[in-house]
Amino acid sequence: MSTRAVAAVRLVQQRSILVLIALLVALAGLIEIIRPGAVNASWVSNIVEFAAPLGILAAGQTLVVITGGIDLSVANVATAAAYIMASQAPFGVTRAIVAGLLVGLAVGLINGVGVAVFRVQPLIMTLAMGLVVTGTLNVYSQAAVRSVPGVPAVIHTLGSGTVLEYVPVSLFLWAVLAAVLIIGLRGTGFGRLLYALGDNQEATRLAGVRGWQVLLTNYMACGLLSAVAGIVLAGTVNAADLSLANILLLPSVAAVVIGGTSIFGGSGSYSGTAVGALILTVLNSVLTLLDVPDAVKQVLYGAIIVLLAAAYTRVLGRD
Repeated sequence: MSTRAVAAVRLVQQRSILVLIALLVALAGLIEIIRPGAVNASWVSNIVEFAAPLGILAAGQTLVVITGGIDLSVANVATAAAYIMASQAPFGVTRAIVAGLLVGLAVGLINGVGVAVFRVQPLIMTLAMGLVVTGTLNVYSQAAVRSVPGVPAVIHTLGSGTVLEYVPVSLFLWAVLAAVLIIGLRGTGFGRLLYALGDNQEATRLAGVRGWQVLLTNYMACGLLSAVAGIVLAGTVNAADLSLANILLLPSVAAVVIGGTSIFGGSGSYSGTAVGALILTVLNSVLTLLDVPDAVKQVLYGAIIVLLAAAYTRVLGRD
């Protein structure tokens, strides 16, 4: 990416947070116009509660997109982690949570090996792994689980509990993860390596950096965050079925690009992604009030991704 292109992207990103916050407020105002009195403390609490799983899922996606990749298995991993967690709950909550997180780490490891070691294109590798995860989960559900597993009470509290009546418990977990990501991306050597790999992998290699190790770790982190998102989502809806997080795949990518992370890699931030997740959750609320079908919502998310990708292509192509 050339100097002028980088400068253009950074200028957009520096202003994007304020623009995104303004858009968020505008959407909330639209809801208040459509249904007066709807925007209150309870509504804000619900928005944050449902934005948290998406925001955590999009966190892993952000890490991968910064390096110039994409992970199309995040929703499958989230679903599998939640289902495995719930199915293991009768043996203890700790075992259940660990089992769910291990699913994310395992899939992330395989994705990382495929992309970083065997140089498989991220889109192909993660799409294939998503299918493998879904197929394996279906076999597991038929062979090892006789009924739809229930969600442990502690997970339900994590996903839908509140403190001081209106503050979601999941917000605390999301805030901690967000702080770690924001500081880690900009303030650590590993974070800077992610940007360097996304900007120019060949230059990074010539500088003596073992890029495959960085990418491998990054995909494992994405898998782990996907598993956390799935577990939180299961607590939010108090259920764990075989299609739990499938509908969040496109929104996880849309939140990243709305937040200002370049789909070509090398630039971006998690703070923008977090606001993007909130925007999409509020947008979903608007569309629900207008009785827009879920299928149309998915079309809209896809259109958002295409339009923003085209905008980035135009910015970068001017140089």
